[in-house]
Amino acid sequence: MTTPTEGQTRTIERTFTREDVEQFAAVSGDDQSRHTEPDEDGRVMVQGLLTATLPTSIGSDNEVLASLMEFRFRRPVYTGETITCHSTYESVTEREDDYVFTSELVCENEAGETVLTGTVEGMMPKD
Repeated sequence: MTTPTEGQTRTIERTFTREDVEQFAAVSGDDQSRHTEPDEDGRVMVQGLLTATLPTSIGSDNEVLASLMEFRFRRPVYTGETITCHSTYESVTEREDDYVFTSELVCENEAGETVLTGTVEGMMPKD
């Protein structure tokens, strides 16, 4: 774990596949036709909550225990698109055994269009 500091940004990038969407549909039950039937370009729409696994992956790297995750889905994501997620600590409070924080996040597609924004509040233990 790295010690969190206000203003610090963590980034992750992922390209979702058809298999990712199918597996998420099987687990979540979100198997609407938009997630199973390809469009004219052969792509399917990625479930919003599957896209939201990007910031949760960032949190996992630091053993974050989230108390609030608020997402706003701005535009659809399709298989084959590379999505980059930036999570920035807006506030960090050090306590005896952990850090309490608020992060703001922005996820963008390859064209630089915002696909998801959000806020995460939580804590992470000290080493």
